[in-house]
Amino acid sequence: MASLPIQRYTPEEYLEIERKAEFKSEYYAGEMFAMAGTSREHATIVFNLAGELRNILRGRPCEGFANDMRVQVGAAYVYPDIIVVCDEQEYADTREDILLNPSIVIEVLSPSTEAYDRGLKFEQYRQIESLREYVLVGQDTMRIELFERQDDGRWLMSEVKGPENLLHLPSIDAHIRLADIYERIEFKSRPPQIRERNP
Repeated sequence: MASLPIQRYTPEEYLEIERKAEFKSEYYAGEMFAMAGTSREHATIVFNLAGELRNILRGRPCEGFANDMRVQVGAAYVYPDIIVVCDEQEYADTREDILLNPSIVIEVLSPSTEAYDRGLKFEQYRQIESLREYVLVGQDTMRIELFERQDDGRWLMSEVKGPENLLHLPSIDAHIRLADIYERIEFKSRPPQIRERNP
Protein backbone atom coordinates (compact mmCIF):
# COMPACT_ATOMS: atom_id res chain seq x y z
CA MET A 1 0.00 0.00 0.00
CA ALA A 2 1.41 3.39 -0.99
CA SER A 3 2.26 5.77 1.83
CA LEU A 4 0.55 9.12 2.05
CA PRO A 5 2.55 12.09 0.73
CA ILE A 6 4.22 14.26 3.36
CA GLN A 7 2.40 17.53 3.95
CA ARG A 8 4.74 20.46 3.24
CA TYR A 9 4.34 24.01 4.50
CA THR A 10 6.02 27.30 3.79
CA PRO A 11 7.49 29.15 6.81
CA GLU A 12 4.61 31.62 6.53
CA GLU A 13 2.03 28.82 6.58
CA TYR A 14 3.75 27.21 9.57
CA LEU A 15 3.71 30.45 11.57
CA GLU A 16 0.05 31.12 10.75
CA ILE A 17 -0.90 27.63 11.97
CA GLU A 18 1.48 27.62 14.94
CA ARG A 19 0.34 30.93 16.35
CA LYS A 20 -3.25 29.66 16.51
CA ALA A 21 -2.49 26.11 17.64
CA GLU A 22 -3.16 24.76 21.14
CA PHE A 23 0.05 22.70 21.09
CA LYS A 24 3.58 23.48 19.93
CA SER A 25 5.25 22.21 16.77
CA GLU A 26 8.75 22.73 15.45
CA TYR A 27 9.44 23.33 11.77
CA TYR A 28 12.21 22.07 9.52
CA ALA A 29 12.54 21.63 5.74
CA GLY A 30 8.86 22.26 5.11
CA GLU A 31 7.58 19.82 7.74
CA MET A 32 5.89 20.43 11.08
CA PHE A 33 6.80 18.18 14.00
CA ALA A 34 4.47 18.13 17.01
CA MET A 35 6.39 18.30 20.27
CA ALA A 36 5.91 15.35 22.60
CA GLY A 37 4.85 15.80 26.19
CA THR A 38 7.58 15.93 28.82
CA SER A 39 8.24 13.61 31.74
CA ARG A 40 8.16 14.71 35.38
CA GLU A 41 11.95 14.47 35.47
CA HIS A 42 12.33 16.64 32.37
CA ALA A 43 9.97 19.30 33.70
CA THR A 44 11.65 19.30 37.13
CA ILE A 45 15.14 19.74 35.69
CA VAL A 46 14.00 22.61 33.46
CA PHE A 47 12.26 24.28 36.43
CA ASN A 48 15.31 23.87 38.68
CA LEU A 49 17.80 25.15 36.13
CA ALA A 50 15.62 28.06 35.03
CA GLY A 51 15.22 29.03 38.69
CA GLU A 52 18.98 29.01 39.26
CA LEU A 53 19.55 31.11 36.16
CA ARG A 54 16.85 33.59 37.17
CA ASN A 55 18.67 34.23 40.45
CA ILE A 56 22.02 34.58 38.69
CA LEU A 57 20.67 36.99 36.06
CA ARG A 58 18.76 39.21 38.49
CA GLY A 59 19.97 42.80 38.10
CA ARG A 60 22.01 41.98 35.01
CA PRO A 61 21.30 42.87 31.36
CA CYS A 62 20.77 39.23 30.34
CA GLU A 63 17.28 37.67 30.22
CA GLY A 64 16.15 34.07 30.26
CA PHE A 65 13.21 32.15 28.79
CA ALA A 66 11.98 28.61 29.44
CA ASN A 67 10.01 26.32 27.10
CA ASP A 68 7.84 28.73 25.15
CA MET A 69 10.16 31.09 23.24
CA ARG A 70 10.49 30.14 19.59
CA VAL A 71 13.94 30.50 17.95
CA GLN A 72 14.48 30.88 14.21
CA VAL A 73 17.53 29.24 12.66
CA GLY A 74 17.55 29.93 8.93
CA ALA A 75 14.23 28.55 7.70
CA ALA A 76 13.79 26.33 10.79
CA TYR A 77 11.83 27.14 13.96
CA VAL A 78 12.55 25.38 17.25
CA TYR A 79 11.61 25.62 20.95
CA PRO A 80 14.68 25.22 23.21
CA ASP A 81 14.04 24.17 26.81
CA ILE A 82 15.92 27.22 28.16
CA ILE A 83 17.42 30.29 26.46
CA VAL A 84 19.58 33.10 27.79
CA VAL A 85 19.98 36.32 25.78
CA CYS A 86 22.68 38.82 26.71
CA ASP A 87 22.70 41.16 23.73
CA GLU A 88 19.85 43.43 22.74
CA GLN A 89 17.09 41.02 21.82
CA GLU A 90 16.39 40.62 18.11
CA TYR A 91 13.06 39.27 16.89
CA ALA A 92 11.83 38.20 13.47
CA ASP A 93 8.86 40.58 13.58
CA THR A 94 6.84 42.87 15.83
CA ARG A 95 5.08 39.92 17.52
CA GLU A 96 8.32 39.32 19.47
CA ASP A 97 7.70 35.58 19.68
CA ILE A 98 10.54 34.48 17.37
CA LEU A 99 13.98 35.14 18.86
CA LEU A 100 16.97 35.41 16.53
CA ASN A 101 19.99 35.88 18.81
CA PRO A 102 20.21 33.58 21.85
CA SER A 103 23.52 33.58 23.75
CA ILE A 104 22.97 30.24 25.54
CA VAL A 105 20.71 27.36 24.54
CA ILE A 106 19.98 24.52 26.97
CA GLU A 107 18.25 21.27 26.04
CA VAL A 108 17.24 18.57 28.55
CA LEU A 109 17.72 15.25 26.79
CA SER A 110 14.80 12.86 26.33
CA PRO A 111 14.93 9.39 24.74
CA SER A 112 12.75 10.56 21.83
CA THR A 113 14.77 13.71 21.08
CA GLU A 114 18.36 12.98 22.15
CA ALA A 115 19.64 12.05 18.68
CA TYR A 116 18.04 15.18 17.20
CA ASP A 117 19.39 17.44 19.98
CA ARG A 118 22.91 16.08 19.49
CA GLY A 119 22.82 16.01 15.70
CA LEU A 120 20.67 18.06 13.36
CA LYS A 121 19.43 20.48 16.01
CA PHE A 122 22.96 21.32 17.18
CA GLU A 123 24.00 21.68 13.55
CA GLN A 124 21.24 24.27 13.14
CA TYR A 125 22.12 26.09 16.35
CA ARG A 126 25.74 26.45 15.24
CA GLN A 127 24.53 28.77 12.47
CA ILE A 128 23.52 31.37 15.09
CA GLU A 129 26.40 33.82 15.36
CA SER A 130 25.35 35.07 18.80
CA LEU A 131 25.35 31.58 20.36
CA ARG A 132 28.22 31.13 22.82
CA GLU A 133 27.23 27.94 24.66
CA TYR A 134 25.08 24.90 23.95
CA VAL A 135 24.24 22.74 26.96
CA LEU A 136 22.86 19.19 26.97
CA VAL A 137 21.47 18.06 30.32
CA GLY A 138 21.03 14.34 30.98
CA GLN A 139 17.67 13.26 32.32
CA ASP A 140 18.44 9.65 33.25
CA THR A 141 21.89 10.31 34.69
CA MET A 142 23.59 13.22 36.45
CA ARG A 143 25.67 14.33 33.49
CA ILE A 144 25.85 17.64 31.64
CA GLU A 145 27.71 18.35 28.41
CA LEU A 146 28.80 21.89 27.63
CA PHE A 147 29.76 22.99 24.12
CA GLU A 148 31.58 26.35 23.99
CA ARG A 149 32.19 28.34 20.82
CA GLN A 150 35.87 29.28 20.56
CA ASP A 151 37.24 32.47 19.04
CA ASP A 152 38.24 30.57 15.90
CA GLY A 153 34.71 29.15 15.46
CA ARG A 154 35.45 25.65 16.78
CA TRP A 155 33.26 24.13 19.50
CA LEU A 156 34.94 22.73 22.62
CA MET A 157 33.07 20.06 24.58
CA SER A 158 33.44 19.36 28.30
CA GLU A 159 31.31 17.33 30.68
CA VAL A 160 30.35 17.60 34.33
CA LYS A 161 29.23 14.77 36.62
CA GLY A 162 28.54 14.43 40.32
CA PRO A 163 26.32 16.44 42.70
CA GLU A 164 29.01 18.74 44.11
CA ASN A 165 30.56 19.63 40.76
CA LEU A 166 29.64 22.85 38.98
CA LEU A 167 28.28 23.69 35.56
CA HIS A 168 30.23 26.77 34.50
CA LEU A 169 28.70 29.03 31.84
CA PRO A 170 31.57 31.37 30.92
CA SER A 171 29.54 33.86 28.87
CA ILE A 172 27.57 34.88 31.98
CA ASP A 173 30.20 33.80 34.54
CA ALA A 174 27.70 31.46 36.19
CA HIS A 175 28.51 28.46 38.38
CA ILE A 176 25.61 26.11 39.16
CA ARG A 177 25.89 23.03 41.36
CA LEU A 178 24.60 19.85 39.75
CA ALA A 179 22.87 18.93 43.03
CA ASP A 180 20.70 22.03 42.58
CA ILE A 181 19.96 21.28 38.93
CA TYR A 182 18.92 17.71 39.80
CA GLU A 183 17.07 18.50 43.04
CA ARG A 184 14.09 16.12 43.56
CA ILE A 185 15.30 13.80 40.81
CA GLU A 186 15.60 10.14 41.78
CA PHE A 187 17.48 8.17 39.20
CA LYS A 188 15.96 4.81 38.49
CA SER A 189 18.49 2.07 39.16
CA ARG A 190 19.15 -0.28 36.31
CA PRO A 191 19.06 -4.04 36.90
CA PRO A 192 22.53 -5.61 37.00
CA GLN A 193 23.77 -7.15 33.78
CA ILE A 194 24.11 -10.93 34.01
CA ARG A 195 26.92 -12.30 31.91
CA GLU A 196 26.96 -15.92 30.91
CA ARG A 197 30.15 -17.75 31.64
CA ASN A 198 31.67 -19.85 28.94
CA PRO A 199 31.96 -23.50 29.93
